[in-house]
Amino acid sequence: MQRNTPTPHKNQPFRLNTMIVAIVCAALLVGVLIGVSLTSVANSNPENIASSVYIDSAAPDANLCVQYGASAIVTDTRVFLTLNPFKVYITQPRMQPGCVLRTSDWAILQQRNLITSQQTGDCKNRLNTFAYTGKLENSPQISCVYENDAAGNLFASQGQIGTKVQ
Repeated sequence: MQRNTPTPHKNQPFRLNTMIVAIVCAALLVGVLIGVSLTSVANSNPENIASSVYIDSAAPDANLCVQYGASAIVTDTRVFLTLNPFKVYITQPRMQPGCVLRTSDWAILQQRNLITSQQTGDCKNRLNTFAYTGKLENSPQISCVYENDAAGNLFASQGQIGTKVQ
């Protein structure tokens, strides 16, 4: 008479596969949690500007800027050019938050007497718009700026990493 007792070899692969799947799932879950925590820590540093939300909140007169234009990162750099000998010298860039107004919303600057009708006419004739740094109530630095799309957005046009864009 033979007994029909299950051999340990028949059930062991099933237990082993279940255990491997459980370990892999736990490792994946821990990896995702670590990745999310590292990403949120990296984006909270003010020296790491990784989102337009941070740029919008840092803009001068943030609510007004978002409503009537767009927040911007302003880079001030001076270039010195000598002719004899021919050399180019560039200062370290100074980064600060700024705001670019839509052409239809220049009235905000005019109502506050921050630009004259002459400045408005000159800027309008060149098909430009106004941008500024600093709060509007604290003597901002206002400039007539030209929108330059000639360079294009190289961040958006790169299809693959390592692809050379010309």
